[in-house]
Amino acid sequence: MGIVNVNDDSFSGDGTLDFEKAVELARSQVAAGADVIDVGAESARTNRTAVPVEEELRRFAGFIERWEDVWTEVEARDEAQIWPPVLSANTWRPQVVEGVLRMGKVEIINDMGALPDDRNAKACALHGAALLIMHSVGEPKTPHLHQQWDDVMGAMERFFEDKLRLAQAAGLDADSIILDPGIDFAKQRDDNLTAFRNLGRLRRFGRPILVPISRKSVIGEVLDLPDPTNRDAGTIACISACMLRGAEIFRVHHVEAAWQAVKVLEAIDHAP
Repeated sequence: MGIVNVNDDSFSGDGTLDFEKAVELARSQVAAGADVIDVGAESARTNRTAVPVEEELRRFAGFIERWEDVWTEVEARDEAQIWPPVLSANTWRPQVVEGVLRMGKVEIINDMGALPDDRNAKACALHGAALLIMHSVGEPKTPHLHQQWDDVMGAMERFFEDKLRLAQAAGLDADSIILDPGIDFAKQRDDNLTAFRNLGRLRRFGRPILVPISRKSVIGEVLDLPDPTNRDAGTIACISACMLRGAEIFRVHHVEAAWQAVKVLEAIDHAP
């Protein structure tokens, strides 16, 4: 899953409000092997206020109306790549979710809001989209730096039990749900490392696991690298660890490096 930020406040400095540049970035990621492009119209940084709903929708519309330009001018990198690639929208407010899905073309809602109610699940069910449920606590766009966990994995498992019931009761089929451990969201360094270490526990839900690991703060803390753009090697290490524990989707900035890592791990794992 390649990351495209149509905003001017990305934590890794790769955001742009220029739709043509955003399309160019997405195209390069698809050419590098991305199966999914996850476009976001506001920063997920928790020390920033949310952009107005109308502005977020305007940014999404500017990219979505150019979506075919992303992949019609390139070819799949190999026969395993999903083609045409899947478009994911990274958003959380129900008004935006509904508006984005009405635009068509979006197949996944990447909801960082921790699904506090069933509205986004209902919208996905209505429009035939998949829903990614991310583990977190409290309001999105709000720092939760003092959140403490006695048992972060136990809490995460109970969270997903509740949210899966909620989403399915709203009409969303279980096959349309993806789970995300929410790295760096309401979690401190050791919580994140625990989540990586015990990621396999989430396999009991029988749903794909997405890990949004690219250039995360926990990598910077382990390696003492304050600049997110220097964390790609650490990102690859996390991809390797999580893939071996059952993760199936990796949300990354550096698609080429991630593609190479996954291909080598697959070759090792699937050798005769």
